[in-house]
Amino acid sequence: MLGFVGLGYMGSRIARRLVDAGYPLGVYNRTREKTRALAERGARVYDSARELAADSDTVLSMLADDDAVEEVMLGPEGVVAVARFGGTIIDLSSVHPDTSRRVASAARPRNVAVLDASVSGSTPQAEDGSLVVFVGGERAAFEQSGPILRVIGSHIFYLGPSGAGGMMKLVTNSLLGVGIQALAEALVLGQRAGLDKTTLLDVLEQTAVVTPGQKHKLENVRSGDYPVEFPLRLMFKDLLNIERLARQTAVPTPAIAAAQRMFTIEQAKNREEDFSAIIRTMEELAGMRSSPEMSTNGSSAWLHPAT
Repeated sequence: MLGFVGLGYMGSRIARRLVDAGYPLGVYNRTREKTRALAERGARVYDSARELAADSDTVLSMLADDDAVEEVMLGPEGVVAVARFGGTIIDLSSVHPDTSRRVASAARPRNVAVLDASVSGSTPQAEDGSLVVFVGGERAAFEQSGPILRVIGSHIFYLGPSGAGGMMKLVTNSLLGVGIQALAEALVLGQRAGLDKTTLLDVLEQTAVVTPGQKHKLENVRSGDYPVEFPLRLMFKDLLNIERLARQTAVPTPAIAAAQRMFTIEQAKNREEDFSAIIRTMEELAGMRSSPEMSTNGSSAWLHPAT
């Protein structure tokens, strides 16, 4: 049996694909309500990750952050402590490579293989199985898990030892975070310079410099709503891990640092919105719209210091 822990935006969709592909599946989520749709499709619901792991040959997880992964995997009631001897853990979470290595090291005495298999894509790709999967860990476990991974993604890459999948995800999301910040700045610049907003968006949609993913986000700008596909809080978490990895490798990342600063402003508002809401943040900082969370005493003055 497969076990799945973590049924958020992405996990619930990936788990549904596994059930629909015919895999016997057990599921656990801290909020039990989120297991209902999968139970109706035939999944068995467990009361704890520990109970699920004890019954599963392979445990998959899709959790919010490093703390959640360490608690679920390494805690006293965690997966590793009871994982079946010779089994496999496939962690799909986006976490720092050091976290993945700690889980793999803890599982080794039980002869449990751990794959860090971060994914690139959002909820639409999770639904249709077109995610890109970055895998680190033992190659033998990667090969053995191929049929499961192919249900999840259309492009699957083996990157190397434990932590390599997470590294690739952080590299990828550095481009995602910086790219959406650059788009936000360009949109605000164009409007403040006098371009009509609708025409500006129409033109950018036809250019090659705006990526297909960014063009999709322009619909949010048109409507002013930012429904969640990739939560801003998770992009913020990834940027923190990216900066941590950059410090560890002594790599200067000024563009990433600037993007992280903007995401810090929006994250402080505690809104559950898509990461593209950073475009609205830039509009607020430029004085194009008001924000109840921002002060009225020149909160954006640091962007244009006096000379």
